[in-house]
Amino acid sequence: MNLLIKNVNIYSISSEPFVGDVYIENGKIEKVGKDLKYDVETIDATGKFLLPGFVDPHSHIGLFEEGVDGIHQDGNEMTDPVTPQVRAIDAFVTNDPSIKRALAGGVTTVMIVPGSGNLIGGQGAIIKFRSNIIDEMIVKEPAGLKMALGENPKRVYNSKNKMPSTRLGNAAVIREYFIKVRNYINKKEEVIKEGKIFKDIDIKMEIGEKVLKREIPARIHAHRKDDILTAIRLSEEFDFDLVIEHATESYKIADYIAKKKIPVILGPLFGFRTKLELKDMTYESVKIINENNILAGIMCDHPVIHLEHANIHAGTALRYGANEEDILKMLTINGAKILKLEDKIGTIEEGKDADIVIWSHHPFDLRAKAEKVFIEGKKVFEI
Repeated sequence: MNLLIKNVNIYSISSEPFVGDVYIENGKIEKVGKDLKYDVETIDATGKFLLPGFVDPHSHIGLFEEGVDGIHQDGNEMTDPVTPQVRAIDAFVTNDPSIKRALAGGVTTVMIVPGSGNLIGGQGAIIKFRSNIIDEMIVKEPAGLKMALGENPKRVYNSKNKMPSTRLGNAAVIREYFIKVRNYINKKEEVIKEGKIFKDIDIKMEIGEKVLKREIPARIHAHRKDDILTAIRLSEEFDFDLVIEHATESYKIADYIAKKKIPVILGPLFGFRTKLELKDMTYESVKIINENNILAGIMCDHPVIHLEHANIHAGTALRYGANEEDILKMLTINGAKILKLEDKIGTIEEGKDADIVIWSHHPFDLRAKAEKVFIEGKKVFEI
């Protein structure tokens, strides 16, 4: 489908906003400019706002299905603290009503991950809401190994009277896993070096190998400062790429995180301090993290904050001193960078996927509605 959108307020993220036109051809942004003329379907979007589709780099949408009780949720395989072999896509519910509502909030790309009940929770996937078939939604899979530190795995396995029940145990179990992965890699390489076929495939070790070979990052849930530091320590000990998820107390050590060049995904940004790890939560964390030039995205942690409210959730940071441009980047290009997709999504630029949203008002205006949503040039939502 080829499409021309005219006279719209373009927030490309990569440059200053301006009123102009965008031409889409074969699912790509072909031209961005003024007074464009093409003999194709045309939308006059005078007074509207055009932005890239939002990117949420940490979500449980489709895994913790809306309207389903906890017994029947499939997002946490809490029978063993180490379950790297499980995959988020195998539990994804494509008819979760939250997906349509996420599109209504201007969200087009998410990374789905298992929950944080286990120390090593399983494999995440990057998807676009472009189909009702999960296999057709996948952009990359596996795209990261979800892990967790802090109270969640402690609480789960303390209740089972097994390790880990402390932060001591959390770090030890993760360390033990990656030592086994190292040994597995060495064994495999020795067999291959001898010209033999390696037959002792262990799917729990295979995904760890991808992490240690930096084919995918470790995505570690860590709220508190001490857990963030443990995550960094483990990443340096085993030399893997790291993304800190939630990062509630990252503002306390922002200079240290910046020095280490580790990306963070902040969120949820507001709400009741429901557990120990959130007691020092501050709404000013967005401002502090960006002032320290840390690559940072924003998560709703759906279903904690529903994805349809991503714009309002993020926009709340304006009240606490954050810069509008920084927040828009956190919703778009920063998430794309964290997911290693910045060459395809996250800005309105020629050659990128036509994942774009026409808003009725600026998305941080409480009246704003995503009126039309396109993924790769195909209209996937309209009010």
